Amino acid sequence: MLKLNSELRAQAREALQGNWVMAAVAALIYSAIVSATSYLPLVGTLLVGLPVAYGFTILMFSVIKGAKDIDLGILFEGFKDYSRIMGTVVLVFIYTFLWSLLLIIPGIIKHYSYAMTPYILKEEPEMKNNAAIEKSMVMMDGNKMKLFMLDLSFIGWAILCLFTFGIGFFFLQPYMQASHAAFYEDLKAQQGGNVEVNVEVNVENLITRIIQYYRRMEHREICAPFLFVGCFKISTFAT
Repeated sequence: MLKLNSELRAQAREALQGNWVMAAVAALIYSAIVSATSYLPLVGTLLVGLPVAYGFTILMFSVIKGAKDIDLGILFEGFKDYSRIMGTVVLVFIYTFLWSLLLIIPGIIKHYSYAMTPYILKEEPEMKNNAAIEKSMVMMDGNKMKLFMLDLSFIGWAILCLFTFGIGFFFLQPYMQASHAAFYEDLKAQQGGNVEVNVEVNVENLITRIIQYYRRMEHREICAPFLFVGCFKISTFAT
């Protein structure tokens, strides 16, 4: 049985004990880089923003794994194995974007389906692209609502952060990411590593499912150009 959300949050707080300030500094650096890349919305996000977001996730993962000190260099770990990590993270971005075009709910569901991908990339360096994404989907099958409720449990803290002129968010970000990492560790332990991955699938089946969903939409002509470009990118980039 998976841990309660309160237990995951307590595990995150315990792991961050003595490192809250450095964790907030890491969140500040991460936020500053992401904000800077917003001036080049697509190129900046894909080439810099996403790898740094991966690095921040892995930094908090290292804390949950028992790291005593926060190594800010891990923020840039996404650039070390750039082609593998970048390729996979961009695919996650494209998949989520395409599902979001079909209404916001499918995009949210897929966001949670792919949520374990960064941790899988870190722990299994031989995995990339659709293999890592597919493993995340298998792990999250039946567990997406659990992670969603974990995120929802931080709403009170987010509201309180509004009264700190945004400063509180630099502490909330590591707290949430560390809780996500604790969730992954718990999920992995419960499944015992027995996760079978069928990689054949994703590109062809995903495109087919998206197109079928698209055909049932009203005003689908608005999404048509984005859908065509996105499906083309998937088919050429995912292999």
